[in-house]
Amino acid sequence: MTEFLTTATEREIATGKQRRAELPRKALADLAPRPEGFDPIALLEAQSKDRIQYLVPLRYGRMASSEFAFLRGAAAIMAYDLALNPRTDIDVQLCGDAHVSNFGLFYSPERRLVFDVNDFDETLPGPFEWDMKRLIASAAVGLADAGFSEKELRTILKTGGSVYRQVIKDMAGKGTLDVWYSFLDVENYVQAFRSTFKDENQLPIDGVIDKAKRSDSRTAFKKMIVFEGGKMGFRNDPPLLVPLDELPEAQQLREQANDILGPVFAGYADSLPNDRRHLFNEYELVDVARKVVGVGSVGTRCFVALLLGRGFDDPLILQVKEATASVLEAHLGPSKYETSGQRVVEGQRLMQTTPDIFLGSTRAQYTEDEHHDFYFRQFHDGKASVEISELTTVEMATRYLSACAWTLARAHARSGNREAIASYVGGSDAFDTAIADWGLAYRERNRVDYEAFKAAIESGRIQVMEDAKKK
Repeated sequence: MTEFLTTATEREIATGKQRRAELPRKALADLAPRPEGFDPIALLEAQSKDRIQYLVPLRYGRMASSEFAFLRGAAAIMAYDLALNPRTDIDVQLCGDAHVSNFGLFYSPERRLVFDVNDFDETLPGPFEWDMKRLIASAAVGLADAGFSEKELRTILKTGGSVYRQVIKDMAGKGTLDVWYSFLDVENYVQAFRSTFKDENQLPIDGVIDKAKRSDSRTAFKKMIVFEGGKMGFRNDPPLLVPLDELPEAQQLREQANDILGPVFAGYADSLPNDRRHLFNEYELVDVARKVVGVGSVGTRCFVALLLGRGFDDPLILQVKEATASVLEAHLGPSKYETSGQRVVEGQRLMQTTPDIFLGSTRAQYTEDEHHDFYFRQFHDGKASVEISELTTVEMATRYLSACAWTLARAHARSGNREAIASYVGGSDAFDTAIADWGLAYRERNRVDYEAFKAAIESGRIQVMEDAKKK
């Protein structure tokens, strides 16, 4: 048995070395040219066709606010670019949208604050470097927006690559359960964060932690719920938060509500493990509203559901997000799961150490010919993230990107062949340099695309709506 395990490990290490010989690490820096006539705006337009049309201008408005906001909403464009290059074929469960703002704090089921990836809408198995390239490119774009020089950016990005490489090598030497149980405990790590985020007037990391601790169903209940006419329900704050009865398509929804909502919540309950299903069934559904969230998700069918347990002081608010096909599926093939909601849920469970206890999915049959997939999770369960504009020094930015890179390496080690990845990235800084070069090159490509996007707005090709609340 020992000989078999040793042979298996050696085989995985050999796989990494073979792929490195076939695709040298320096080749990861290459940003392949696009075919002549490629139109990045057309990709965004195609992605918007199945969305709620009156919300699409809000999505574009949010994307127009900065180069970084544009990159956040342009995951489909980057997926196209990633697919142009040769790949390592060392696969992991990809986040699929691992930009720096898709990492943050939230509560584990044990009520400890942890730092992890927090968005899995695009998750799909694929080559590990695709997540790293999106992470590093997003840092390059976001930190450039924040005023960092190219020399400073290169230093920060190389460190991010180095942390990923060193952590994946460390994980390759650990036992399977040790890797599975690894997580970044914020309360134990906070002193290291403080040493970086400290300035004369405040401790931003403490502010983020305080925000996370205040972020729960009770806090959301106070902000989002009103009592009117003897009834309790969500506040009407269009276009960001709109009860079902107040939506432009309210008449159609009223006719469909009874036929849709019951099966949707029943289907969701069936997706939960028995103990979680019992917990969910302790609550009663009170109201549902459409809630606009994020940048890339704007225009998809996203809702919040208010449920009550033992009374008004025992609320639970669930987020119900539409899950569409991952932008990666056009390049890596379709998901093996029957529904997109299941794809998101199973991907999250693979990558996160402590997934939400209410994480589940269902398919809603709107009509005989129309269905939509959804996944559920708690709304604002200790969730908070660092604003990239708050990373005002090289040290602060390096510390934050390092935390993201550590987290991504751990997620990849859980879901993929960590020995092969470690063997591929190796012991030198060749991987770090290549991944930093990619990030800087993609920053320039994203800038060109952003200018084309703004030109499309100015020409009237696409319409934008002023954002009622910047995110």
